[in-house]
Amino acid sequence: MNRYEAKQEARRARLKAWAERAATEATAQFQRADAIASMIPFGQPILIGHHSEGRHRADLKRIHNGIGKGVEATKQAETLQQRAAAVGTAGISSDDPEAVAKLKAKLAKLEEDVARMKRANAALRREDHNALVELGFTGGQIAKLREPDFAGRVGFPAYVFTNAGAEARRLRARIQRLERRQHEESRTYALEDGTRIVFNVEANRVQVLTPGKPDEARRRALKGCGFRWAPSEGAWQRHLSLNALWEACRLFGAPFPPPVDLLDQANLEE
Repeated sequence: MNRYEAKQEARRARLKAWAERAATEATAQFQRADAIASMIPFGQPILIGHHSEGRHRADLKRIHNGIGKGVEATKQAETLQQRAAAVGTAGISSDDPEAVAKLKAKLAKLEEDVARMKRANAALRREDHNALVELGFTGGQIAKLREPDFAGRVGFPAYVFTNAGAEARRLRARIQRLERRQHEESRTYALEDGTRIVFNVEANRVQVLTPGKPDEARRRALKGCGFRWAPSEGAWQRHLSLNALWEACRLFGAPFPPPVDLLDQANLEE
């Protein structure tokens, strides 16, 4: 497990722990509400004017609030569980130090699948059942491949190869961007008001560090441009790109560094 994977695993563990706490809180709220309700005889109305009226109303309010808090805590637990399950499922992150190797493996697998599909189509044209079996297709899969689609096509249609080709080009371009980025160096641009704009290659972020808390308008502008506050870094940051650097410079009135001084135009945004 590399540094990025360990960080993802720690995030997953945190979310699971928070979900467990929320679930525990939900159970406690429901139990408290149930304990109060068990003290009230079933169907007992509020006795208007009786000395028990105030206590009865207060108990009903506590029951209502307890159930409401329990429901909210249950929803929070479910949301946190879903977030924990989603960690690491969004694809290969540029933050991963092994991203290039993983992307190359993904590209190789895609090219292997495309070659296999092409050989399968050739075998179908020859009506060579044994070749399809040797390619690893089951009897059910072969039968489905031989079944014409709505356009009368058998096997793998042309659009599958078109889509695969587009995905392969995307992967190659991303691999090239990340490989070029490995040769870049982090840069810091200091402004007269004490603000620093950091092109942080190691963190894979463009970071904005201000001498104090930005005013509400500036914070709103940063969020509108995709920057988020990172307490662990003490900075507003966004994934590394020339576009992110340009936005930071624009927001703080700084001159935009020449692209030749950083990355080429093919590296604008992932």
